[in-house]
Amino acid sequence: MSTARIRIPTPLRSFTGGADEVSIEAATVREALEALDREHGGILDRILDGDGRLRSFVNIFVGDSNVRSLGGLDAAISNGAVLSIVPAVAGGSGGASSRRLAELRVTVPEVTPTEARDLVRGGATLIDVRDPDEIAGGVPAGSRHIGRGFLELRVEQAVPDPSATVVLICAGGTRSLFAADGLRRLGYSDVRSVAGGFKQWKEDALEIEVPRVLTGDQRERYARHLSIPEVGEAGQLRLLDSRVLLVGAGGLGSPAALYLAAAGVGTLGLVDDDVVDRSNLQRQILHTDARVGTPKVESAAATLRALNPDVNVRPYPERLTRHNVESVFPDYDVVVDGSDNFATRYLVNDACVKLGLPNVHGSVFRFEGQVSVFWPGRDGDPGPCYRCLYPEPPPPELAPSCAEAGVLGVLPGVVGMLEAVETIKILLGIGDLLVSRLLCYDALRARTVEYRVERDPSCRYCSNGCFPGYVDYAEFCAARRAS
Repeated sequence: MSTARIRIPTPLRSFTGGADEVSIEAATVREALEALDREHGGILDRILDGDGRLRSFVNIFVGDSNVRSLGGLDAAISNGAVLSIVPAVAGGSGGASSRRLAELRVTVPEVTPTEARDLVRGGATLIDVRDPDEIAGGVPAGSRHIGRGFLELRVEQAVPDPSATVVLICAGGTRSLFAADGLRRLGYSDVRSVAGGFKQWKEDALEIEVPRVLTGDQRERYARHLSIPEVGEAGQLRLLDSRVLLVGAGGLGSPAALYLAAAGVGTLGLVDDDVVDRSNLQRQILHTDARVGTPKVESAAATLRALNPDVNVRPYPERLTRHNVESVFPDYDVVVDGSDNFATRYLVNDACVKLGLPNVHGSVFRFEGQVSVFWPGRDGDPGPCYRCLYPEPPPPELAPSCAEAGVLGVLPGVVGMLEAVETIKILLGIGDLLVSRLLCYDALRARTVEYRVERDPSCRYCSNGCFPGYVDYAEFCAARRAS
């Protein structure tokens, strides 16, 4: 006896419970077919006639050889052989599919579009199972879209209670019957199908909504996001509508900007008054050797636009100051701080506090990095600001610049990517943010440590809701570091 696999064609899969392949043990092709029939009764009649001969509209292949050329059904099969049943097809609906559809019409309750609308008004969930390219012309009002291919994977997100009423709609009322059967197998007890589907819904002049959808190119580009329930099409559209400002187009800003652009964040602002220097290229991966001497924001914009044409890149070739900060920040949803000096860090903090913006913080030193999210203006669960953690800058000997102390080139990549992750979580409203937490990364020890950061009740900037005003930040940092 040999172990073999039999590949089942689509028209016969109703006999195998939908399985496209069955394993059996047999010595010949005929014994294999008989073993298949013992497990899945009735299938043999579709393959052999009353005299046990292969029907004229069916071929059996052993590997790539037709059994007729191997001596017929009594041909021996070797261990691991693959038998393929290949019937003639003409593109129409098979008898097995028609029979299964008739069975479903008996077992799955069908409702009219008007009845479906009334069920939704009473609290039922209406799910449109059509493919994404089918919904561009409209969806039933009040429905949720989950494509048929993802329904069983994502239905719990939309309907966590398996006893709740679920109404399914497709284009013509057929796929929704099969989808309903799938949900019943998952344990959903009250699943109904809309007879006539969306076509009938429109003919009955019921309300429809025309959703905003991704283009074909966008669907291809963001395909891996679309398969994540926490993102999906709605989340991707939200990213495309988002606006993120990156302060600094250097070591931290480079990886953050690249990944935010790749993710499809619709608008990226870049603030930096510096030009590309060859010493930057060891870590500032937005830039190239050919762009040495070019303003960093111009170099960065060229890279990001080449990576993703969807992204609107806004360069600000200027130094951020107390005089221009409020002409820039209000246009954005999130600020990513990749600055390399304390004067800018305190300015970014103070402006974000005043405007209620999340400040995604990252900093590096040689082999160590820090990441946090400072967001005192967050609804429901406000956190501390940067001044709560560091009321004053350190003296020069404890915080030399990168030029003085050096930095491992890949370290800003790690920290900048973590900043990008926190930014995307903020934009999508998902996950547990690094609000009130400081994540410290030690590259030499391959270790991360997390610290709790509390709000300072005496902080002049975030404790009482009364903004004390901007200061001369260069003078503030110089004075504190000198004292």
